[in-house]
Amino acid sequence: MSALHITTPLLRHGPLSAALGKQVVLKMENLQPSGSFKLRGIGTMCRRAAENGATHFVCPSGGNAGFAAAVAGSALGVRTTILVPQTTHESVRGKIRDIGAECIVSGNVWDETNEEALRLCQAPGAVYIPPFDHPDIWDGNATLIDEAVQQAKEAGIDFDVVICSVGGGGLLCGVLEGLHRNGKAHVPVIAVETEGAASLNAAVHAGELVTLPAITSIATTLGAKRVAQQAFEWTKRHDVRTLTVSDAQAVDACLRFADDLRTLVEPACGAALAVAYQQLPLLKEFHAPLVVVCGGIGVDLAKLEAWKNHFER
Repeated sequence: MSALHITTPLLRHGPLSAALGKQVVLKMENLQPSGSFKLRGIGTMCRRAAENGATHFVCPSGGNAGFAAAVAGSALGVRTTILVPQTTHESVRGKIRDIGAECIVSGNVWDETNEEALRLCQAPGAVYIPPFDHPDIWDGNATLIDEAVQQAKEAGIDFDVVICSVGGGGLLCGVLEGLHRNGKAHVPVIAVETEGAASLNAAVHAGELVTLPAITSIATTLGAKRVAQQAFEWTKRHDVRTLTVSDAQAVDACLRFADDLRTLVEPACGAALAVAYQQLPLLKEFHAPLVVVCGGIGVDLAKLEAWKNHFER
């Protein structure tokens, strides 16, 4: 079976490059068929599971991972059930159902949703598809760096830092795996979270995994109360610089990105973009930052307008 994800463009961001005096490049993962990078890892895991005889995918997700699993299930012809917590917006539930997946609302928080998903996976042929915590997912996500290295080389750009948002850590693990398998182990990664959803930052400062008491950020797709163990382990053997931005900064980046690129992305993606738009000090030493535009389906014009009004009050 061929890969389910597509090769996405690597674009130079002209206005930001001029404002910062740097070569700012964007890996446009928002253009994946699932609307986010998630199709790389989730698609890889689903494809391998189908090759091994899976007849039912079960994925507990707040949105983007579930939608990616639904896209993968549709492409592979495998029955797919997505379980979401009560907090997942009805518009996201509708998008999942519209492509043929079953969408079940279960639990007030993801942990409760996950319990029901694990129960369903006890049936023969059912395979549990986690949102971020699996080697197949990291391997699939690493392909974005495989592409970016080749694309940057063809464009004559030698990116010297990667900026990515962190939720559960699946994207971060993929980015790091990709850097190491492409001879870029020396390239630092700026791992960005929003305040109120910063489980990696908390773990790094504590020196051990930390479970947040609650997610208070509007960037709900970054809302993993506990980051993946593998993501935390990577911080011990690679130059990973954790950073938190405010919800207001993330939303501001989404609005400016919409103006600049005529493209809508979630605040979870805006967190990474905020590093450049806010010209944060951590970026000063680098000359060619690569920003992973992770995308997200939980955004539309009405939500963007509501977030804008909220932070302008």
